[in-house]
Amino acid sequence: MRFDDQNIYILHTYPFKETSLLVEIFSENYGRLSLLAKGARRPRSLLRGYLQPFQQVQATWSGDGDLKTLFSVEWTSKYLGLQDQGLVCGFYMNELIIKMLSKDEPIQSFFNFYHTCLQKLSSSNDYEKILRSFEIKLLEELGYQVKLLEDEDGNEIITNQLYRFEAEYGASLLEKTNNGIKLRGKTLKDMANDDYQDPVTAKESKLLMRYLINFYMGNNILKTKELFLKNETERK
Repeated sequence: MRFDDQNIYILHTYPFKETSLLVEIFSENYGRLSLLAKGARRPRSLLRGYLQPFQQVQATWSGDGDLKTLFSVEWTSKYLGLQDQGLVCGFYMNELIIKMLSKDEPIQSFFNFYHTCLQKLSSSNDYEKILRSFEIKLLEELGYQVKLLEDEDGNEIITNQLYRFEAEYGASLLEKTNNGIKLRGKTLKDMANDDYQDPVTAKESKLLMRYLINFYMGNNILKTKELFLKNETERK
């Protein structure tokens, strides 16, 4: 099978044998795929300069197995030029896609959402808002609903109430459980409104999403966490 001129993003590349690359991609019509770019590590390879993250390109590949063969890549949009913290956030998003999305499952709406998030990272420094939105959307695409306006019993979240948010259950009053992440009702409501200006909301929402991502990702370890910690240390 041959797939011509498909919109994709490069998520990551890995050396393969002496001259080739294994390329993890996120495609608009076919979801996450693994491609073999033969000879891409050679100095004169036509593919070499195109296999960069955060740049939407059109690619052609063939094959019906788990590892398909990449034939060609062409530019289709301007380079976004992520820098500093925005670049780290982009790598974090890519790593979540690789480790949490199954292969060969088309999710066009999420591809478009990912594209929008990258554009925002290139033009805005509102990183908390962008990442929290991305994490929530990703979990929803995987079937894990993050309920922010109701507790586990269907009652409306109260702004000045304290809760514990537990994976697979949602928010509950403190006396009901010792599990999960302790946070304010205001934080949950702020998250529902995509508002992270309150420093406490920013902190609690980050802890909540880190907990949920770790829970649903299982034993996978995120390498980009080290980059976040390094950046936070350098800013202090």
